[in-house]
Amino acid sequence: MRDDSTRFPLEGVRVLELGNYIAAPTAGRMLADFGAEVVKVERPGTGDELRNWRLYAGSVSMLFHTINRNKKSVVLDLKTDRGRAVVLDLVRHCDVVIENFRPGTLERWGLGPEALESANPDVVLARISGFGQTGPLADRPGFAAVAEAMGGLRDLVGEADRPPSRVGVSIGDSIAGLHAAFGIVVSLLQRATMRNADQPRPPLTDRIVDIALYEAVFSMMESLVPDYLAHGVRRRRVGGRMEGIAPTNAYACRDGSSVVIAGNGDSIFRRYMQAIGRPDLADDPRLQTNAGRWARRDELDGAIEEWTSARTRADVLEALESAGVPAGPIYTAADICADQQYQARGMIQQLAVDTGAGQPVEVGFPGVVPVIGPTSLPLRSPGPALGEHTDEVLGSLLGMSPDQIEEARK
Repeated sequence: MRDDSTRFPLEGVRVLELGNYIAAPTAGRMLADFGAEVVKVERPGTGDELRNWRLYAGSVSMLFHTINRNKKSVVLDLKTDRGRAVVLDLVRHCDVVIENFRPGTLERWGLGPEALESANPDVVLARISGFGQTGPLADRPGFAAVAEAMGGLRDLVGEADRPPSRVGVSIGDSIAGLHAAFGIVVSLLQRATMRNADQPRPPLTDRIVDIALYEAVFSMMESLVPDYLAHGVRRRRVGGRMEGIAPTNAYACRDGSSVVIAGNGDSIFRRYMQAIGRPDLADDPRLQTNAGRWARRDELDGAIEEWTSARTRADVLEALESAGVPAGPIYTAADICADQQYQARGMIQQLAVDTGAGQPVEVGFPGVVPVIGPTSLPLRSPGPALGEHTDEVLGSLLGMSPDQIEEARK
């Protein structure tokens, strides 16, 4: 872990987050993790609904603490003239605005791109929505589940003889948040480059980062569409396998745990089969290419699981590591917390939070990715209490008096 003198790459960047749920807050979290000052605006009373998602005890969920760490919380009512006026005052002091309302909402509130640019001619605006700001579906609401379906992901997840499944996290939201954070940094870099070259600032259209959830998912789908258009190939659900690549799958071990083994490289395959005591498969000329192995994938998976099911996970992984075959355990949360590799790179960091136990408790949270330097950058704070920084932000940044702050809060 690093000390308090750590320098963060985005120090000096200030972000105004007008976002709820996961997508926009994930973008804000990424920027905050690397040192940006992220001011999160929340509605009075309830705040971001994520505060109550998967709430097992206490008043704030660990999900909210995770996605809104390192941020400041300000309570403002964007449905009131006074609340919107304060937002525009804040925009004058910010480099970036992030929002994930339904398209047209900011415009109806008088907070559209032109209004934001009028308050701050240099502002970068990131807009996250189900289908983007343009096109025939722009006005339609969309959550991650819909985006994962329309982006092509859901059709490939699960077993071939069952309906499409879903991964266990809101992956569509998280992918959109990553794209938004990347787009923001790209836009800030372009702005700085043009400023350093004494060129005019990029036009407003070039400072609007438009992220559609379904497009963020679609961008992760590799050659799904090119394969279809070039060869008429329609990818199918194949469970733990990967279409056209073999052998790579999850396999059960004797002790009830499982491992993932990726032995699909040509040279790796030969070492793999030798390691499991099947030199006949290693030397079979019909299995020397991936196409041949895919055609016999059921036979290969059967031979592999016959070997893994007779051994513990530790024995399986030791044998495959010795043979130079990529393999790893399928981890639970408990496995992750105990793993030395996670610990060595600062990927589990302790923060004191209210878990409903009466006193703050030290809880491990995911570290900052990507790692810059020897270990993860340190986390500074969990997700804030609702409105925790209202007085600080409105007072120090806008110079508002306590009476003015109270008026804005009401």
